[in-house]
Amino acid sequence: MTPDNLSKWEQLLESVEKKHVPVQFIKKIIIKMLGKKQQTINIQNLLKQGLEPEEVEEVVSRKLYELDPMIVSVEFILSVETIAEVVQPETDKILGRL
Repeated sequence: MTPDNLSKWEQLLESVEKKHVPVQFIKKIIIKMLGKKQQTINIQNLLKQGLEPEEVEEVVSRKLYELDPMIVSVEFILSVETIAEVVQPETDKILGRL
C-alpha cells in the first residue's frame, strides 16, 4: 500500500465514529491517568506473540479494571495499515461490480 493510499485511509478513519472496533484493528491503547502518568498496551505486539483476539480483549479488560480508579481517559490508536489491507480488497471488489 502506498503512503498516499495510507494517508487517504487515515483521513477516512478520522471521520468515522468508532464505537466497536475489532481488536485486530487496534495498534495500541494509551491509558492516561491521574498525575499525568500513562500506560500503553501494545495490541499488535500481543497479537504477534500469538494471543488470540479474545485473549487480548481479556488482557485489556483486566488492565482497565485494575487502573479504573486512576484513569482520566483512554485513547485507541488504530492500525491504519491493517484496516486498509483488510478493507481495500473488499472495496475494490464491490466497486468493480458497479
